[in-house]
Order: sequence, then structure tokens, then C-alpha cells
Amino acid sequence: MRTEHIDTVIIGAGQAGLATGYHLQRRGRAFVILDSEERVGDGWRRQWDSLRIFTPAAVDSLPGMRFPGPRWSFPTKDEFADYLESYAAELALPVRLGTPVARVASAPAVDGTNRGYVVTTEHGDLHSRNVVIATGTFGRTPAVPDFADQLDPSTVQLHSSEYRRPGDLPPGPVLVVGASHSGCDIAYEVATTRPTTLAGRDTGQIPVPFTSPLLKVVMPLMLFAFGHVLTRRNPLGRKQMEHFRFGGGPRLRVQEKDLAQRHVDWVRGRVTGVVDGRPVLAHRGPVDVRTVIWCTGFRQAYNWVDLDIFDEHGWPREMAGVVADAPGLYFMGLGFQTSARSMLINGARHDAETVVRHLAGRRPGPDRRGGARVQSNPEERWTPTHSPSGGQPSHAATGRLRASSTRGSTRPTSRRTTSAT
Repeated sequence: MRTEHIDTVIIGAGQAGLATGYHLQRRGRAFVILDSEERVGDGWRRQWDSLRIFTPAAVDSLPGMRFPGPRWSFPTKDEFADYLESYAAELALPVRLGTPVARVASAPAVDGTNRGYVVTTEHGDLHSRNVVIATGTFGRTPAVPDFADQLDPSTVQLHSSEYRRPGDLPPGPVLVVGASHSGCDIAYEVATTRPTTLAGRDTGQIPVPFTSPLLKVVMPLMLFAFGHVLTRRNPLGRKQMEHFRFGGGPRLRVQEKDLAQRHVDWVRGRVTGVVDGRPVLAHRGPVDVRTVIWCTGFRQAYNWVDLDIFDEHGWPREMAGVVADAPGLYFMGLGFQTSARSMLINGARHDAETVVRHLAGRRPGPDRRGGARVQSNPEERWTPTHSPSGGQPSHAATGRLRASSTRGSTRPTSRRTTSAT
């Protein structure tokens, strides 16, 4: 197998990785973007059919190329996928598709110095001084409770990453578990054809519906608050980071009144277990359903990163995407990477600029890994000069509709994360 040497490897060709590539290209840096998909944007194309972006087209652009279409329209997932593909082509970004990454590890040290990283793919190894992991806000391992296997074998189970349309579901009542963005959207859609129960705590909602004329006033204010008020630089933002990363964000497109209009039975509590093959809801007890859709997010899945940089929940120890314990290693598109707006598409342009500025400012030559330990979470030292970023995964988990008796998965013990989609 061949070995290649290049200054920077970006892993993931979603909006986070592409925006990073744009800023590296502007600085004249040598880099390559690796992605496992066959087409740029395929991670979006595999989402459920009716999914639309949660922010208007006016703020869905990446640096260097405006998103086409009416400013206050909400692009479909396929329109955005095609935009990403066109973006990579128009800017001639060096994307290598069909190239899954099997491992990222430190290159062998010489005389106590860091010689960079080795990125292993099925096509060979890439030795690089810098690695940017831009595989998305959340891990790609569905976070499904262990007791799911105890449901009756006739109960069809699927994760939100596997849901496509109501017509794929068998007849009968549906239980949607998780009441953040994806859960509310899917429950609202499924309720047009089937009795639907939604289980999950109330995560709040934006002050006006998307159909309101006031949205043009409220949306810019909300984006400003997300980007400049709810940040990791202040106690309020750090408190919200815990909520956004592990509890889910506020409802956006589908609001409480919309669910009520479609007669969605919303039980504001968790699924606590299984009794006689039936799911048990807090404050309700066992319920009879034909299908369970788990909108419970994902677990962080960085088992292919062979570096001691993760906390007890599986999140990288970073600040603004910079991993102080591993010089030259960066993350892009993390939830609350710098603020609440990190989960939105619009922020990728700014976060990428921040990461690339730090990367470009590194002194040439090997990094010493001796002496005093570098602070791993420099919240007091970091002062951003730009708004934060966000990034949807460049490749999503896939699967198929299946009965619970066919489920066979391993469930990591790391704390789950909820989907921002």
C-alpha cells in the first residue's frame, strides 16, 4: 500500500469539512478531504424524505458561494446536498470520495518530538502534520436503550436515521421516542396516517412559528443570541452547552400546537422500560404500538481515533475545535463548538476560519511533547474573533426497517447525544 505525505488531512466532506477546505485553499495550504461517500452530500440525501433545513436559505451559505434560491425559503435536504456537491466542484476542492478512514494515530515520535499523524485508509496511509476531523456534530452510532431488545418481536423498531416516509411503516399505532427536532418532525408527519404517541420531555420552542411574518424579525435575533450570547465564554452558555449536547435543542419548525392539531398524544416523560413486550411510558404505563421510532440521537463514535483525547462521555477535550493535548489535531462541526449556533449550517464558515487561523499559526517543524502539560480546556484563555460554526455529518448511519427480534448491535457505555437535525 502506498504512503503519502501532505500538510493537512480533513476527514469528512460535509459543510464543516468543505468550509475548512475553503479557508485552507485561500491560504495556499496543501490538503486533501477524505469521505466515505460516493457523492458529496450523500449524508443529507439519506435523511427522511420531507426533511428541510431549519434555517432559511439566506443563512445557509458556505464561504465563497451563495446558496441559490429565495432568501426566506427553507431548502430541502436534497437541495442542500446538491449545493454541497456544487460547492466542492466549483471551488475545485481536493475531495477523495469512497475513502473511509480506518484509523487516526500519532506518527512514531523521534527524540520526544511529535512527527504528526498517520491517517489509515484502505488505499494507503497519509502522513500529515495536521488532521481536521469534520465528521459531524454527533457520532454515528444510534443511541437506543438496552431494553429495546425486550420489545415484542412483532414490534417494528427503527432509528430516526433509518426513517424515510410514513408509507414504509406497517399499519397500526406508532410510538415516537424523543421530542426534540427529529422526533417532533417525524411524529407530526406520521400522525397524518397513523395514531401517534410522542414520548419525551419538553425542550422548549422558538417564540414564533416558521409560518409567521414575525420570523424575519425573530430569526436574526435568535441567530445573534445563539452566536454571541450562548457561548462557551460565559457561565450561561456553558450551562446551555450541557443541555444542547445531551438534552436536545428547542423545537423549531413543528411546535406544540402543530402536534395538537394532528392529535399527537404527547406524553412528557421517558420510556422507562418494557413489560410483557410493550414499552412503558413514565406517567402512563405500558402502551400497545406496532412501530417504535427511536429519535434518541447518537452516541459519540470515535473508536477509530487512536488518541487519548476524549472525556468520559466520548467527547473530545477541545476548545473551539482545537485539541491542546494533541498539537495539529482539530475538530469541526461539534455541537456547541463555540456556542449554540455551532449546530447550525450558517456557523461553519466562521468556525472553519477560526480553526484554520490556529492551524496556519503553528510554527513549522516538529512539536515537543515534554515539559509542562498544555492546558486541555483553555476556556479562560480563548477569545474568538468570529461567530461560531456548525456542521452536519458528512455521512449518516444507514440501516433498514426491521423487527426488534432482528436487532443486533453493540451499545457503548458513553453518554448519549441527541440529534440536532
